[in-house]
Amino acid sequence: MQSSLYSPDSKRLISASPKADDAPFGYVNIFASHVNVGFFHGAALKDPARLLQGSGKRMRHVKLRPGTAVDAASLSRLIAAAYLDIKARVENG
Repeated sequence: MQSSLYSPDSKRLISASPKADDAPFGYVNIFASHVNVGFFHGAALKDPARLLQGSGKRMRHVKLRPGTAVDAASLSRLIAAAYLDIKARVENG
C-alpha cells in the first residue's frame, strides 16, 4: 500500500543528500490535526523565536496547526541551521 501525503501516519525525511538515508536531518510528520516539522539534533539548534518543542536529549519539532500563523522566516532559519549542522557532523565525522 502506498503512503499518501495526507495520511495521518505519513512521515517524510528531510535529507542533506539525494539518498534519504545518507544524512537525514529532519522530518515532516503529518497527523490528523497538525503537522510536525522535526529535527534529529534540534536540541543543538539556536531558536530565538522559541518555535521548537520537545524535551528529549536530541530531537525537537515545530508543530504546525491549520488556522494558526507560522513564523515562516524563523522556521526557514531552523531548517537551514539543521542542514548546516548535519553537514558539519557528516564532514567532521
